[in-house]
Amino acid sequence: MTLPLSIAIITYNEERNLARCLQSIADLAHEIVVVDSGSTDGTMAIAKNFGAIVQEQSWLGYRDQKNVALDLCSQPWVLALDADEEVSPELKKEIIAFFEQGKDQYLDGARFPRKTWFLGRWIRHGDWYPDFQLRLFRRDKGRWKEPIHEFVEVSGKVTTLSGELLHYSFPSMNRYIDKINPFADEFLKKQLDQKKSWSLWATLTRSIWRFFRGYFFRCGFLDGFPGLWIAVATGFSTFVRYSRGYELQVTGCRLQGVGEKPSTEKN
Repeated sequence: MTLPLSIAIITYNEERNLARCLQSIADLAHEIVVVDSGSTDGTMAIAKNFGAIVQEQSWLGYRDQKNVALDLCSQPWVLALDADEEVSPELKKEIIAFFEQGKDQYLDGARFPRKTWFLGRWIRHGDWYPDFQLRLFRRDKGRWKEPIHEFVEVSGKVTTLSGELLHYSFPSMNRYIDKINPFADEFLKKQLDQKKSWSLWATLTRSIWRFFRGYFFRCGFLDGFPGLWIAVATGFSTFVRYSRGYELQVTGCRLQGVGEKPSTEKN
């Protein structure tokens, strides 16, 4: 028996990931809604093969694109996923139990830890874990917020599940590095919208703090070299984001890439 649940996913050239994602929840929900922003690979065919309702939508940015998918859902509950994520068997059992035990009658959402696969291993420490994600929620109580590092905001009571959402966002170091500049562009745009000026102090302290927090305070060193790489790369990406204000200040360079359509894979 399927649950009173819609699965909401946005895609753009996700042929490599989508089948794995959909296979993990294919028999779970009443409907699967996929909003695609112009894929040129086999993404659309994969979605239709799983019986998904497919809607084409020009790229609006992560938050707004995901809200389009949310608005297309018809069931009272929504499970929002990224195409590069997979519901683990343990999490799937907990979601089923959530409804079978009637928790959907007095709760409005549920969050769960997300675990990322990187450089041949699961990352279990540092800034990347447990990385709790609120993705199961009443359709009329939740909405995606914030244009950068968007999240679901739920009005009501939320519980925590222990089953893990599996994340395959970075198949290589290059994939992480490729995303630094697009996120820096969006960060600069947000800083300008909030009329915040560049600060050397913030650029240095926030970058150093991100490294120390992830590697030492959150035990990233227990993940071996991948843990070290993540801590260094996170500190560097923070340094790049905060440096963009200085670049604009001294050169007057216009924003590059803001609003362009990136891959829907997220970190």
